Amino acid sequence: MNNGVAMRLALLFAAVLLAASPARAEGWVEPEQRCDGNTREIVDCLMARAAQWEKRMDAAYKEALKDALPAQRPKLLKAQKLWFKYRDANCEFYGQGPGTWASIQAGYCMKDLTQTRAQDLESYTEKH
Repeated sequence: MNNGVAMRLALLFAAVLLAASPARAEGWVEPEQRCDGNTREIVDCLMARAAQWEKRMDAAYKEALKDALPAQRPKLLKAQKLWFKYRDANCEFYGQGPGTWASIQAGYCMKDLTQTRAQDLESYTEKH
């Protein structure tokens, strides 16, 4: 995938995050629903699911900050910033692959890594 396609994928992800209302984010795609269709439909679906996980991750992050000890908070903030850098760089790697499959791989990367981070943060708050 060339830089133009990678940029469109990043802009699409940003647009989904900004445009998704809480009602749409909760009801648009079922968590177990499989993303099917042509490349554009699959990527759109994956980005919507990633946006849903991003909202869930943000809520868990805020809760983790509240639950953390004062000395832990700067470390959590640093970890979250580094996690975003890792996720974006890692998914960009997949997006640079050959053919249209690269944008699908990048979409799965965004969705899967965001889901994992959300669940990780949720498990922290459940333990405290």
